[in-house]
Amino acid sequence: MNPTDTQTPVQTPYPKGFRARRGLNWVVLGLMYASFYMCRYNFRFATPGMKEEFHFTTFQITSILAWWSVAYGFGQLVNGLLTDRIGGRAAMLIGAAGTVTINLVYGFASFVGTFSTFALIWLMNGYFQSFGAPGMIKINAAWFNRGERGTFAGIFGFMIQLGQMAINKLAPVILAGFTVGTLVVAHGDWRWLFRIPPIFTAAMAVLVAFIPKESPEAAGYPGLIYDELSVGDAGTRASIRESFVTIFTHPLVWLYAMAYACTGAVRNGAEQLSVLYFSEQLKIDMSKPPTAVSWTLVVLIPMIAVVGSLLSGIVSDKFFKGHRSPVAMGLYFAQSAVILFAALVINSGVVGPTPVGILLGCFFLILISLTANSTHSLVGAAAPMDIGGRKMAGFASGVIDSFQYFGTALALPAIGWLIDKYGWGVWYPTMAGFGVLGGIAMLLVMRKQKLLARK
Repeated sequence: MNPTDTQTPVQTPYPKGFRARRGLNWVVLGLMYASFYMCRYNFRFATPGMKEEFHFTTFQITSILAWWSVAYGFGQLVNGLLTDRIGGRAAMLIGAAGTVTINLVYGFASFVGTFSTFALIWLMNGYFQSFGAPGMIKINAAWFNRGERGTFAGIFGFMIQLGQMAINKLAPVILAGFTVGTLVVAHGDWRWLFRIPPIFTAAMAVLVAFIPKESPEAAGYPGLIYDELSVGDAGTRASIRESFVTIFTHPLVWLYAMAYACTGAVRNGAEQLSVLYFSEQLKIDMSKPPTAVSWTLVVLIPMIAVVGSLLSGIVSDKFFKGHRSPVAMGLYFAQSAVILFAALVINSGVVGPTPVGILLGCFFLILISLTANSTHSLVGAAAPMDIGGRKMAGFASGVIDSFQYFGTALALPAIGWLIDKYGWGVWYPTMAGFGVLGGIAMLLVMRKQKLLARK
């Protein structure tokens, strides 16, 4: 294995039909992964109703999210290793079956109302959802050359945002209540947030079972994708031992993982608490949000996140020859600057339940989404493919992505406790330091790559 992360292959011209087949492969896999997000971010729309019904504190809500993150993180490690053995499609289907089942359980069995019940059920959802990213990234590592993977990471970001857009649009409709024939969904009945989205995941699982191929060779297009880590080997499977030893001893994987922990702390710290922030601090009824909030959640945040993911991926492909760390470093430091500026404005008292205050609150969330989702795509999607190749991208993804959720598990309860004690004014300042740490980790990656290149 080449640890330098520096080779740039000569790309073979693609034959007619290849790009269309790859596009079909990717669209089906991407929509499946987007549906996972519908069954993940539904939770944040349920939090105001859960707090009102069961009198949970913000610390308890963030603790449920933290346990979900711990399960997701450890699941990434275990399932990433397993994915390299069983294949990406099987991993995604296992994750889909578990995600559908657990969301329905949450929607129909959450009348007990105890904290431990909610935490246990959502923890299990975290484990099953952790099959998704390793499975998808492993398949796409076999379909994209190195110089295309940054752009792919931007498309990966688009699919994530598509899932968020879907649940951000669907959730207010569910919370507003509706009647279809004999089916009556009452206003504010948050349990339906866990009953309807799994339908989309189940539908996509059927398509994934029949359409995607795990490699171009399996689809009848041999020899098109150059994998510097498996030269002359068109296979996509690796033994558990080979994958474990190779990835765990890679000199860059742990630095990427540390940076990704910082991405998780900010990305989930902002996204998972945004609905609660609008509800409690800005006094907004999220079953009928004002236009500014609706546009921010449904259109602007996803759109800006996609633009940032695509641009950062293209820049890393075209201007940095497939290197992710220089672009990611700049984004991490920019993120800290944005958060600190937003914290100063918020603590001045300008952001509040007024038209101007709501607009500013939305604007700052959009800026954070731009930087956080750009690093999320680069470090979490492109880097694992570069490190693991077609045979071991699953476990490389599992190791790096697990730290995103370990970072989340540490940061969210701390943020929740601080908000309960000191109010929402501490929300942004608590997240500011993570961007600096992420930038330092990327600086260390760049330094390590230069040292390895000299050997």
